[in-house]
Amino acid sequence: MNRGLLLVISGPSGAGKGTVCEAYKTNCGNHVWNSVSMTTRAPRAGEVEGESYYFVTREEFQRKIENDEFLEFAEVYGNFYGTPRAEVEKKLAAGSDVILEIDIQGALNVQENTTEGIFIFILPPSMNELKKRIIGRGSETPESLLTRFKSAYNEINYVSKYNYAITNHTVDQAYSDLMCIVRAERCRVTRVTNEILTLKEEEL
Repeated sequence: MNRGLLLVISGPSGAGKGTVCEAYKTNCGNHVWNSVSMTTRAPRAGEVEGESYYFVTREEFQRKIENDEFLEFAEVYGNFYGTPRAEVEKKLAAGSDVILEIDIQGALNVQENTTEGIFIFILPPSMNELKKRIIGRGSETPESLLTRFKSAYNEINYVSKYNYAITNHTVDQAYSDLMCIVRAERCRVTRVTNEILTLKEEEL
């Protein structure tokens, strides 16, 4: 069985990375698994254990850090968040693609802890379009809009740390670009080495 792909996807708020990831999962069905993070914060209304997050105590999270059980982790506003390594490895080994939709800090941490990630940055068509999308949500105050916009400028500076960049003009186009990346990655010689060796053995 071919090993799954680890897709690490980031981008500024409003660029549409969540929508693009959802399109990939919808079209690829059970072949794709969206990684579930672990956190020390308390569950919010409607959140489901094992689907929204894995909820653990701060002590348990700290033990997992000491045992090197995370692909990446960070402390945000007093709570820890992390990506459990074992669950990701299990899904990849079973042939499922794994999507890590995480921020830039998390993506850079993943780069330090694994050599097989495919790092994809989702860009808006323009900063004006990004502003329109954020305003269109109807949930931002002028202050929070300015904060998000400044954050987006800073985040885009990190695009060179990624393997690919997709400009999200439309969901269909961005999804198509993502599928092109996935197809190309599946054809890498380093990923089909086992198949090549099997063919050689059959000829002996």
